[in-house]
Amino acid sequence: MFNNYLKIAWRNLRRSKGFTVINILGLTIGITCTILILLWVQDELTYDKFQKNYDNIYQVIANRDFNNQVFTDRSMALPLADALEKDLPQIKHAVVTTYPQQNLLAYNNNKIKKEGYYVSDHFFDIFSWQFVKGNAATALKDPNSIILTEDAAKAFFGDADPINKVLTIDNKQSVKVAAIVKQAPANSTFAFDWIMPFNYNDPGTKASMNEWINSSWNVFIQAMPNADTARLNKDITRIKRSHGNDKISSYFVFPMSRWHLYSDFENGKNTGGMIEYVRLFSIIAVIILLIACINFMNLSTARSEKRAKEVGIRKTLGSNKKQLIFQFYCESFIITLIAFVLALIAVVLLLPSFNVMIDKHLSLNIIQPAFWIMAFSIILFTAFIAGSYPALYLSSFNPVKVLKGTVISGKKTILPRHILVVSQFVISILLISATIIVYQQIQHTKDRDMGYNPNGLVMISSTPDVDKNFAVIKQQLLASGIITGVTRTSSPITEVWWNTGAPDYDGKPANANIIMGGLATDVDFAKTMNVKLLQGHDFTGTPADSTSMILNKAAVEAMKLKNPVGMQMRYGKTYTVIGVTDNVIMTSPFEPAFPMLTVYDGSSSGMVTMRIKSGVPAQKAIALLETVFKKNNPSVPFEYQFVDQEFQKKFITEELIGKLSNIFSVLAIFICCLGLAGLASFTIEKRFREIGVRKVLGASLQQLLVLISKEFLKLVVIAFVIAAPLTYWLMSNWLHNYNYRITIHLWLFAIVGIAMLALTLIVVSLNTIRAAMANPVKSLRTE
Repeated sequence: MFNNYLKIAWRNLRRSKGFTVINILGLTIGITCTILILLWVQDELTYDKFQKNYDNIYQVIANRDFNNQVFTDRSMALPLADALEKDLPQIKHAVVTTYPQQNLLAYNNNKIKKEGYYVSDHFFDIFSWQFVKGNAATALKDPNSIILTEDAAKAFFGDADPINKVLTIDNKQSVKVAAIVKQAPANSTFAFDWIMPFNYNDPGTKASMNEWINSSWNVFIQAMPNADTARLNKDITRIKRSHGNDKISSYFVFPMSRWHLYSDFENGKNTGGMIEYVRLFSIIAVIILLIACINFMNLSTARSEKRAKEVGIRKTLGSNKKQLIFQFYCESFIITLIAFVLALIAVVLLLPSFNVMIDKHLSLNIIQPAFWIMAFSIILFTAFIAGSYPALYLSSFNPVKVLKGTVISGKKTILPRHILVVSQFVISILLISATIIVYQQIQHTKDRDMGYNPNGLVMISSTPDVDKNFAVIKQQLLASGIITGVTRTSSPITEVWWNTGAPDYDGKPANANIIMGGLATDVDFAKTMNVKLLQGHDFTGTPADSTSMILNKAAVEAMKLKNPVGMQMRYGKTYTVIGVTDNVIMTSPFEPAFPMLTVYDGSSSGMVTMRIKSGVPAQKAIALLETVFKKNNPSVPFEYQFVDQEFQKKFITEELIGKLSNIFSVLAIFICCLGLAGLASFTIEKRFREIGVRKVLGASLQQLLVLISKEFLKLVVIAFVIAAPLTYWLMSNWLHNYNYRITIHLWLFAIVGIAMLALTLIVVSLNTIRAAMANPVKSLRTE
């Protein structure tokens, strides 16, 4: 019996080749999009899940209340981890790590900058890494040892055994390779080339182990199973406050399961993060698949006149409703199965390009059970949804009415199709409008006044040799005429590495705790960066600069200063405010400007920044920089960064979402147009004789276009009326995530609506013209 159903279904599909091709193409596109999105979603949802202690790993984080402005901070004091492990029985292990940092590793003449972490003893007890050589128990015992990843080891030693080989760190420290681990998975919070243990015999580390105020490290814990996190939060806060005057901070543990997807905090509350986009694209995946399914429903019911007699005869010969439903589901299943196979081929072909676009390493692993669960879920869901309405509708025909030819007349047949078409266009209008709004928000932020000119700025990391030879480097660069400004800063202009409380000053309100960013610079900071000075002057390099301070506009406003220039600021020592700059956007471009204080440090730095003269080709400038820096900093490979390119990295997430939205919106509209073309074709086929009669009676091509198109245009107008306010509400809520945001203008919806009307008119017209240009004699010959 089942074979018979499949044979009949296959014959019906072959008989209606146009219907079959349109549906297979629509479903193939829909399933392809769904698989690609689900692969991305799965990768996001499985972040860090390879860790064996995943459910019991937490990061210690602080909410610091500065005058009712809560700042969530991951930076901790170095001795905190040791104190927590000793004093709290709920904590099995606690470790402290640095932030990821780049160091120059050298073996013979092979010098490469690699990124890694300094960590404390129990790092490999908490976190799970697969050891290729060596073992976790002894890897961190020697403070002069290093653990490399396989890729890093290969870069230095090729195929030779790396164990006990000696590397030099930053041309200063020699370390011995103690172990090799596999590369961290792409969806891992920790991504590194090397791991090194803290050297507690180092004088600087010894001093930091007794310092509870300076917070520059990350602390992670492995809690006991079913630990009481509320109690942990209170205990950690108690321990930290017992070692210093830290009344403004409340400490809490943040589970690994939320690190990637729920990383955003606002005013001390966890507000979400990447999970919002995971949910969004999961919904989009379902929506695109539903649009393809709606096409199937529409085209199947539009063909109901052709299938009506088949249903009537089969019912007369004894077929019951269940058998007919199963028959139509067989057709749906065959089309879905063919579409799924084609979609898999498309995914394999598109996945490399998709990975480049989203900067991931996704793969379609058909061996894993998870793949087959996903495959069967998609096939069954699509076949059931797509085939449900046609199966239930066509199988319900009364055989007597069918054979009289009255079953498919009236609004009962047309209304469901209209509802489905409107639903498709509501979704399409919503997607395309939302995509435009996302693009406008990104461009709005990119066009924001950053407070400096990032174009033509080049950054090079500083080293001891660069600091020693800085005066010579600066003189040679400026003398070339290619470089117009050179300065040093403690951090890049695109980042804030130093957070601090506001300094004390006369007239400071009681309990006025303000969080600020800090920056140390050399002379010519404002000149090189093109930062606008609103009051006062820049550092000049005189001895007085060592007790001088510059504030930005946001700091002046936060501190409620009226005439800041000349004021005394007590910040460890007494500083005099010599200038006020315009706000420089160093953190998120979507957020308000951060209050900043700038002090002078003419002896050391983290970054050297140079401005290329306008009109000078970048290649020529880089060639000069390479010559000068190789001469004065020969022990370190020449590497540079353009400030504008580093700034663009702040838009990676938003631009990724914009790209994905663009692609899937276009594909959703394409699927809609496929269905619309098929529906128009069947509508015209039903009215073929009517068109012939009207032509004979003198109807023009324009009149025939209006006759056929007005029905579909009405549906688009109805869809627009529903979609416009819905999109406005949804995107207004999304924009509230950004302090610096656009205003949604009504003209945007008007443009989208007109575009959808024009697209509908084009699709319908192409089908109508073909029928209108046909010889009316052919359509009337059988009358």
